[in-house]
Amino acid sequence: MVLERSELAENALQCLHDEAYDVPFNTQNLNHETMLFVGGREGVSLDGPWNFCVDLLDTGLRQKWFEMEQMAPEDRIEPYDYDPYMGEQVTVPSNWQMLKEKWYFFEGSAWYTRPLTIGKLAADERKFLRIGAAQYDCKVFLNGEFLGNHYGGSTPIFVELTGKLREGESWLMLCVNNTRTNDRVPMRNTDWFNYGGVYREVSLFTTPKTVIRDLFVHLVPGAYDKIAVEIAIDGPAAGDVSVSIPELGIDQTFAPDADGKIAATLSASPELWSPETPRLYDIVVRIGEDEVRDRVGFRQVEQKGASLFLNGKPLFLRGISVHEDDCETGKVTSEADIRRRFGHAKELNCNFVRLAHYPHHELAAQIADELGLLLWEEIPVYWAIDFENPATYRDAENQLSELIKRDRNRASVIIWSVGNENPDTDARLEFMRNLAARAKALDPTRLTSAACLINHAQKKIEDRLSEFIDVIGINEYYGWYEENFEDLIEIGINSSPDKPVVISETGADADISSTGPKKGLFSEAYQTEVYERQIETLRALDYVKGISPWILYDFRVERRQNVFQQGRNKKGLIAQDKQTKKEAFHKLAAFYLEKAGQAGADR
Repeated sequence: MVLERSELAENALQCLHDEAYDVPFNTQNLNHETMLFVGGREGVSLDGPWNFCVDLLDTGLRQKWFEMEQMAPEDRIEPYDYDPYMGEQVTVPSNWQMLKEKWYFFEGSAWYTRPLTIGKLAADERKFLRIGAAQYDCKVFLNGEFLGNHYGGSTPIFVELTGKLREGESWLMLCVNNTRTNDRVPMRNTDWFNYGGVYREVSLFTTPKTVIRDLFVHLVPGAYDKIAVEIAIDGPAAGDVSVSIPELGIDQTFAPDADGKIAATLSASPELWSPETPRLYDIVVRIGEDEVRDRVGFRQVEQKGASLFLNGKPLFLRGISVHEDDCETGKVTSEADIRRRFGHAKELNCNFVRLAHYPHHELAAQIADELGLLLWEEIPVYWAIDFENPATYRDAENQLSELIKRDRNRASVIIWSVGNENPDTDARLEFMRNLAARAKALDPTRLTSAACLINHAQKKIEDRLSEFIDVIGINEYYGWYEENFEDLIEIGINSSPDKPVVISETGADADISSTGPKKGLFSEAYQTEVYERQIETLRALDYVKGISPWILYDFRVERRQNVFQQGRNKKGLIAQDKQTKKEAFHKLAAFYLEKAGQAGADR
């Protein structure tokens, strides 16, 4: 390891002189194709204490710490710079920035190590590791063997451990790197905090040899009495697959094709899911000894011209944007945190939430299904992206595929967004229209969108991507970044889009602390005035079919450093304590109550 000779010269050491050390460990073979449907499965939690070490210089990959065997320090015969079997521990899930001040701005690799104790390994079983999310590149090693790595900081990672585990004690190691680079998604420049670490739950699943890899259940587009079921089976032939939806009287069996796939249509007329009646049905799928379950709502969402429809009825999206961010836990969230977030959205009289700017915890969509909130979900194709790089596209498409496969049974999700505020270049157009097509290929039941661009010179909505998506998202900050509020009125006059427009962002900062200003920029009064003028203007624009202002809570971000921000974006309608409401919160809530009343009257 440390003293391994280099091929460069007879007097060179590999760990000191090889700058291609990462290449063997960047296969990105852990991707959407290795995902396992886990609904209804009982996993063993691997949360809790893990051995931990930050590794700024990637010494661990260079010296191959993962190959070290466990032994007492006095028995080692070769110098070493870290022993993964002993030393400091951290709790998983967590972000290292929130654990020690000296790690607050750390970007680089960190190592997580823990034992796995397994009893007798059954010949008819399989083992799958699931990591809910790790930011950003996660390399997985087991008993000294590299099993693969995963790109993307917000989607789940699946690794099959079958045949790799030992009876008794095995050692699992993760090398997690959050470095911002030009070829990643997002790249170097963003407007949210770059947390690092294993920050969602980690579990170990045991399955039979034949498993249900994937399950997609939905109404056939355009029909209310036909349910489509798509199933993927992996493993030896194990007979027919049974599909049961007891409340609809469905209990049928189907034979997988030669590739283990089933695509079936069931006749049924379920009660439709909507924000007013969030009806969910239990579904159970079995093959051999394997069984999965889900709670699924059935609904239709459509775009016709410049209008949106839910279950055939006109739809206006009364929304708010949200980040995953907490002043105490960072990007780590919980059921209680999500329910508080959605509770505040309900207080705003919202029927819609934009989950920005990356895939949020899967619990968010599950809880939204239960509460009756519509969701916009997106991947972080954000600002400047290396649109001409095929590797960057592969990363973005994989993140989109993982998000869709994870959440496409959630009735609450109505929009897949493929990007935010990207320059309208030829390379960007090709990149993002391919992502939109990929979303439709994986899920034809939902709408696609992106936060598009305004031509400020011509004062009109103008973005070539709008031809390839269903809903035009517009981020506009008239009254804040754009000074002349009258331009927003003129844009409304000049634009006549043939697709629905959602104002995906608007707003203004307000510092309501004791040191915040009482008037002018960054004051609560100024934020309130911006909201009043936005509401007055947008109310008159018929083609605007939804609004999701920026943002519900103040949040942490490195780029915001003036005397009022101090490392926070303060456009929240609620302060970072997630309790203290600003005056603009009540202005928006009143407008949405008015819109909800109009929608009720129209129906």
